[in-house]
Amino acid sequence: MKALALTSFTATSCIGRGVAATLAALRERRTGLERCAFETVTLDAFVGEVAGVDEAPLPPELREYECRNNRLAQLGLVQDGFAEAVRRSAGRHGRERVGVFLGTSTSGILETELAYRRRDPASGALPAEFRYRGAHNTFSLAAFAREALKLAGPAVVISSACSSSAKVFASARRAIEAGLIDAALVGGVDSLCLTTLYGFHSLQLVSRGPCRPFDLARDGISIGEAAAFALLEPAGASLDGDAVLLLGVGESSDAYHMSAPHPEGRGARAAMLAALETAALDPSDIEYINLHGTGTPSNDEAESRAVSGVLGTQVPASSTKGATGHTLGAAGALEAVICALALRHGLMPAGVNTNEVDPALAVHYLLENRAAPLSRVMSNSFGFGGSNCCLIFGRGG
Repeated sequence: MKALALTSFTATSCIGRGVAATLAALRERRTGLERCAFETVTLDAFVGEVAGVDEAPLPPELREYECRNNRLAQLGLVQDGFAEAVRRSAGRHGRERVGVFLGTSTSGILETELAYRRRDPASGALPAEFRYRGAHNTFSLAAFAREALKLAGPAVVISSACSSSAKVFASARRAIEAGLIDAALVGGVDSLCLTTLYGFHSLQLVSRGPCRPFDLARDGISIGEAAAFALLEPAGASLDGDAVLLLGVGESSDAYHMSAPHPEGRGARAAMLAALETAALDPSDIEYINLHGTGTPSNDEAESRAVSGVLGTQVPASSTKGATGHTLGAAGALEAVICALALRHGLMPAGVNTNEVDPALAVHYLLENRAAPLSRVMSNSFGFGGSNCCLIFGRGG
């Protein structure tokens, strides 16, 4: 595939708003996970909540899209001059030539949960002011972003659980290569809600403490929320050394189980091999792996088998979910931005909260930050139902 440049990118999560705050937290090995005090939730768990989301309502002209998820999206879009970069791109290419490809799993479910509390006691009808189309509907995220940024190109929302906002990179790449668009806003937004928190708890997948990916005593995930975005454009002939490129994408669907990965990491391995093939790279070219690494016993075991089977056991690797929590549909985009920061700043971030790596997991898991020039990094995102995506990023120049 032809490389695409990430000409602008940003991330907002529980470790900070914007790339400077995100980078500082990674360098300081700081977690943003705190004991859950979200809404009316009474679970004994830690979450990665973004502060101030409820104090940032949408402007009146976008009130149709009012919900926590779109408020978080707005908060993310205004960081790092990202919205301005998208508008400049639209000025160069035309509003109809910039596509919107976003991932989410929750969308505005919280808005429906709150409305359900106020349903009519006699008929059960939801309040008249409830707006499913602008809030709960999965597509509301793309509709909001397109309207907020005055874009007119094709818009797509992918909801494939935890691989959602990694797969948008693949979809946008295909649209650009097909000549449908010249640039793409890609990313993901997922926000905390009762369905997610209680749902994962009912599956016995939530840790009572901050999650510990790849730890010998790992016992589950910590759910977070995030908004992360990148602007994808064809790589020009004169890229400087700070340019970050999307080099390869790989997707697979093993459909092994609704909520458990294939125990040998079959689908994960297929996605990684496909990404290497599209990037025309050998396994030895990968210098760091941002693991999916949720902190559940089965996920980390399956991923370690896939990684060791494709890349061997010596490539430095870590999961950043100990810092950010598992941001579900936003995880792929958030970790893509983290990979971009790793490339630009020569930082391989350590796995926060992990104290003793499980010796049965055959990966070179980093417990301390490592500084070194990086040229090629890989990011894994694996979703429920075996919906897998692997991305490879590199430096320009």
